[in-house]
Amino acid sequence: MTDPVPEGYPRVMPYLIVDGGSEAIDFYTQVLGASERMRMPGPDGRLGHAELQFGDSVIMLADENPEMGALGPRSVGGSPVTIHVYVDDVDDTFERALQAGATALQPLEDRFYGDRAGQLEDPFGHHWSLATHVEDVPPEEMSKRAAEMMGTG
Repeated sequence: MTDPVPEGYPRVMPYLIVDGGSEAIDFYTQVLGASERMRMPGPDGRLGHAELQFGDSVIMLADENPEMGALGPRSVGGSPVTIHVYVDDVDDTFERALQAGATALQPLEDRFYGDRAGQLEDPFGHHWSLATHVEDVPPEEMSKRAAEMMGTG
């Protein structure tokens, strides 16, 4: 019997549509540390399909193809989705992303749950939450910090 999930693939993978697939691959590999697994150009020169490896995760992507209803976030007025990625050095990665054309949405800060994190919009309109885990916070302490942050504790 064939495994319903192919070997080497996680069960859930985001599939990003971008205006500028090759440039997006460059951004995600150079800035976010992804490695390119595969790339399939379409017959019209657009990127038909690509796969990027982020640690044990995979993101698929392709160029916009309006004829097939495949539009990126800029073409549809933005994205309601944020992709969360843990990186080794969030300060360095965030700065490199900004230098490569990303826009900060939330500045980097130490969060009550033990991550140093911030959010940005990449040059293709996708939102990313970048983080480095800097502290293991026990559940009781996390609840206390959350209440203090919300002004209820």
